[in-house]
Amino acid sequence: MSHPAKQGFVQAFAIYIDTIFVGTATAFIIISTDMYSVYEDETYPGPTLYEGAIGAGVEPGPGFVQNGFDTLAPGLGSSFVALALAFFAFTTMVAYYYMAEVNLSYLTRKIRSGTVRRGMIRGLQALILVSVAYGAVTTAGSAWGLGDIGVGSMAWMNIIGILVLQVPALKALKDYRAQKKQGLDPQFDPRALDIEGAEFWEHRAAGRSRVSEMSDTSGS
Repeated sequence: MSHPAKQGFVQAFAIYIDTIFVGTATAFIIISTDMYSVYEDETYPGPTLYEGAIGAGVEPGPGFVQNGFDTLAPGLGSSFVALALAFFAFTTMVAYYYMAEVNLSYLTRKIRSGTVRRGMIRGLQALILVSVAYGAVTTAGSAWGLGDIGVGSMAWMNIIGILVLQVPALKALKDYRAQKKQGLDPQFDPRALDIEGAEFWEHRAAGRSRVSEMSDTSGS
């Protein structure tokens, strides 16, 4: 992409799709089919289940959505949820591993030994494989617990990162909006915004400047 703000907007839209849209749709399925009314009192889990509740006897979790679908299309709930979870699980694992490897590569960029860097990458790959294997054979509660630990840790790290990067991020966003108002395809140059440490974007802007100068020279 030509500007980091573009990637920010793409990721913000992805959060809307997988968290707000999918999460809200799931909640509506559970609520509209009465899958949520399963316990007799406000404690969790309640001592007894409502005898007349549609969701009575359903284990809390994906079973609510499965049985919710079954009230409209009997027999399809389990297949739909299994297929949806397969897609979500695969794409989530690929995305999280990609982010983990990129971050590890950045943190170890100053280590001169290529063997050490490759060894750390292999260690990360082994950790991911062990986590996936463990999650596949353990109980659903343990797998979700492992996922909660990972996502919670990443959330706190992201919050710290946002606090650290908020100033250059806001500068980049302001620059993006200014170029859009001018009818341009936003191009990011951190040097013009006094943003330090953006080496990739500095090299890209310098290369674009050289190409522009060569074009002007050849044209004249």
